[in-house]
Amino acid sequence: MSDQINEFRAYRSKMNERILSADNLVIKRLFNLDTNTYAEGALPTRTKEMLGLVSSMVLRCDDCVKYHLEKCHEQGISTPEVLEVFAVANIVGGTIVIPHTRRAMEYWDELQKNT
Repeated sequence: MSDQINEFRAYRSKMNERILSADNLVIKRLFNLDTNTYAEGALPTRTKEMLGLVSSMVLRCDDCVKYHLEKCHEQGISTPEVLEVFAVANIVGGTIVIPHTRRAMEYWDELQKNT
């Protein structure tokens, strides 16, 4: 597993534990709502993860992009599909999304190498 992937996963896990250990009801509900939003429903989970990836790229949240790339990878989404997601994000978000696309491609390549 690459250092980049391990570092992201470890930091995310550590900080989620820290935040949830504070036992704030609103934050716990928000985290729960986020988890349940991506559950299988009228839309399949893989579609929801691709929508989450587009949204994260347009909002320019690199942590969210990495998270959704991991979920897309888990769902078996192919590189050509990811590239189409990147295309949609760049059309919707404009050229300001290009730097996030570069970092997203780099992270996707790391995920692919560690399959």
